[in-house]
Amino acid sequence: MWRRVTLDVHLDHPPSRVYPYLADPARWPEFAPAVDSRRPLDSGPLQVGNRWAGVDRIGPFRIRFTDILEVVEPDRRVVWHSTSPWNSRVEYALTPDAGGTRISADYGGDVADWLRLVALLPTFVLARILLRDFTGLRRVLEAEDRARTPGA
Repeated sequence: MWRRVTLDVHLDHPPSRVYPYLADPARWPEFAPAVDSRRPLDSGPLQVGNRWAGVDRIGPFRIRFTDILEVVEPDRRVVWHSTSPWNSRVEYALTPDAGGTRISADYGGDVADWLRLVALLPTFVLARILLRDFTGLRRVLEAEDRARTPGA
């Protein structure tokens, strides 16, 4: 079942702070509630074609798949493809915005197997679920700010 969700999010942090989190799957468990783990399958620097073994949690279930880096434009854009059962693509486009970052997150995919039940949720519900990642990322970035500020 093909689904698409687009989010427009503002974070009060510059792209140079936001981008490293979106481009590094090893950091996703820090802020994305559904992400159980990401493990690199390729060595070397971040580059198109890099693969990561992924495990997500949906309720009590663990979903295993591979994330593949399709596009990397430092501090501007990153695109990931997830294999079955997600069969999805997510593009994060970052632009400077009022001292922070405007993120256009475009999620699209043809979910397989029993996960099609998730795809049946109304778009506004899927958007709320996906927005939790950005709430978590905001929390992580603010914690970094507090840790850097003496007496905070």
